[in-house]
Amino acid sequence: MSSLTTETYVRDHRDELVDLTLELLAIDTSNPPGDTRETVDALESSLSSLPVDLERIVVDPAKPNLLVRVPGADSTRTLLFNGHLDTVPYDADEWTHDPLGERVDDHIYGRGATDMKGAVAAMAFSLRALLETNTEPPVDLVFAFVSDEEVGGDAGLPALLEDGLLEADACVIGEPTCEEGRHSVTVADRGSIWLTLEATGRAAHGSRPPLGENAIDRLYGAISTLRERFGTSELDIDATMEPIIEESVAYYGPTMGSETARDLFAHPSINLGTIEGGEAINSVPQSARADLDVRLTAGVHTPDVLAAIRECVAECDGIAITNASWSVGTAEPLESPLVEAVASTAEAVTGDRVYRRSATGGGDAKRLRNGGIPTVEFALGTDTVHAVDEYTTLKALVGNALVYARLPATWAEADGG
Repeated sequence: MSSLTTETYVRDHRDELVDLTLELLAIDTSNPPGDTRETVDALESSLSSLPVDLERIVVDPAKPNLLVRVPGADSTRTLLFNGHLDTVPYDADEWTHDPLGERVDDHIYGRGATDMKGAVAAMAFSLRALLETNTEPPVDLVFAFVSDEEVGGDAGLPALLEDGLLEADACVIGEPTCEEGRHSVTVADRGSIWLTLEATGRAAHGSRPPLGENAIDRLYGAISTLRERFGTSELDIDATMEPIIEESVAYYGPTMGSETARDLFAHPSINLGTIEGGEAINSVPQSARADLDVRLTAGVHTPDVLAAIRECVAECDGIAITNASWSVGTAEPLESPLVEAVASTAEAVTGDRVYRRSATGGGDAKRLRNGGIPTVEFALGTDTVHAVDEYTTLKALVGNALVYARLPATWAEADGG
């Protein structure tokens, strides 16, 4: 049947979409501990009456994953939809609405409403809309509802990739990519370097600091040196990233200023996340440690930057890198069929411009791209991710379901079908 019939189904049954969202919100999947068993039960129950193949993939018994497969007219191509079921924790005493789900007019409150149980519900509902209207997908569809994303754990998407269970030609992740009045699809992420620095000094009484070596002073001096040497240096960015950076500056500019947004991608960002040391106010500290988060625009070769950072730290007395992990940023070309399909579909549904931007961080999209699956993120939502009184809206839920229902046909055509 026509896309109009699918659209009519979504709009006519939108209260059922809200009910599914509230059902998912009512289950606490805060991570830690990240128990998603009841949520998978709820999704299985919602989809069990449809002609789909449901499979639980379990590595950690408390953190199952659900794969939903639907055959399409062209079985040689597969479009993957991905969403995570866990959320960050919450303090119910700080909320004015129920963190386990509450509808107030067209607002749906709850932890995970916008990140990303609302999008998960919209994905499941878009599948129902297709099948209830006898709309055959033009390509095979796979929905991967996963656990353990918020803490970067191995029980979710990494387990599926490691076991070769996600073979797809393109993927859309339902991470929130829009704020009120501005919509976007994220086509890139940034590389990262996470460092632990440890400083050693010489203890002394706080009344006689010249007799000691202050480890905290040494540590902060090293961090200042890193910021001066690398935080202001121009990154060697591939020319193919320039249009993505321009779109990113246009998107982030209204909230952080265009100059700040441009600097965010032109230079490494260096955040001092934790610092600790010392035993008492009247003692010169003998040891100290700090954790640094360095982010790099996609296209920058992270190992080269890490090597330069190691050389810099080696020049600082009493400082050592005791732990380091890193990743390389990834990107989809703006002209790719996936980017074009998601952006054009979202523009058609919202009637607004959809920016094609880089994320400032990186998550499962990076894992999928590195696994050989072209990936973008898209979901309408609100700028209340991880916030007190997190919410989404009825308009966002319906819009997401419409985009996800239309997308298989749009992508199949853009991809040469």
